[in-house]
Amino acid sequence: MSRKAAVVALTALAPVSWGSTYYVTTEFLPPDRPLFTGLMRALPAGLMLLALTRKLPTGAWWGKAAVLGSLNIGAFFPLLFLAAYRLPGGVAAVVGSVGPLFVVGLAALFLGDRPTVKSLLAAVAAAFGVSLVVLKAGAALDAVGVGAGLLSALSMSAGTVLTKRWGRPEGVGALALTGWQLTAGGLVILPIAFLVEGAPPALDGTSLAGYAYLAFGNTAVSYFLWFRGIERLSASSVTLLGPLSPISAAVIGWAALGQALGPVQLAGMAIAFGATLVGQMGPRKRRQRAATEAGSFSQTEKKPQEVSMDLKVAAVRR
Repeated sequence: MSRKAAVVALTALAPVSWGSTYYVTTEFLPPDRPLFTGLMRALPAGLMLLALTRKLPTGAWWGKAAVLGSLNIGAFFPLLFLAAYRLPGGVAAVVGSVGPLFVVGLAALFLGDRPTVKSLLAAVAAAFGVSLVVLKAGAALDAVGVGAGLLSALSMSAGTVLTKRWGRPEGVGALALTGWQLTAGGLVILPIAFLVEGAPPALDGTSLAGYAYLAFGNTAVSYFLWFRGIERLSASSVTLLGPLSPISAAVIGWAALGQALGPVQLAGMAIAFGATLVGQMGPRKRRQRAATEAGSFSQTEKKPQEVSMDLKVAAVRR
């Protein structure tokens, strides 16, 4: 397996893990506490990683970590949950699947990474495939829910692009950067959760096990792999792994909950998975160079001009 393929495979474990969130939430956790669930996913995981790495931001990175944590976690989780509550699950998933299109546009704006026809078609095909997997006939639309879903996708997309642009400071590993973002995002969610939902619910052994899985496997490990992948792959390549999440959720629903998968859903899975694969393929002339240099992303912070040049020469193109 090439170095790039290994990075893609490890990064893909993140959205595959996120696909289990619905099953764990409905089968293990107290009902109607989405913000508390978001808080329990982010803050314990972030504090654990801070304790493990024993590194705190310095200088401008206090502000950057707060921005990245707010975009990737603090704003993303509440908006995602609001969309899930205001929209049928299939509609919410389809609205969220426009994230790759946002990333393509933001990468062009902030990274100088010009979109290609292939990347645009892959993003559109992925959204279409997801819609076949999860969208039900007669699904109702809600303006607030649709707006929240679009904003959640935009928030995560902006966080992905800024994570790529800023890199991480010298001497700081991806694990520490993940801890900064999860802690910052959890602190953003904390007051919102208590203001909206009140005191925490009573927890039993089942719910504690569910929250432990969400915090450590589904969040700490998964976001570490996600942010590590952002360093080594192009922003749009990473975000085109996102459709693996609803595919994973559909498979888990079929295997664990007895939910039906008909021909339309299977066709949608094939289309979304195919788009994901296409999104990882760079231009033929640059694949070998990109694969060689994918793991050499500098740990030092780079100027925008340097990042743009890196992407033009070495990043894995869509």
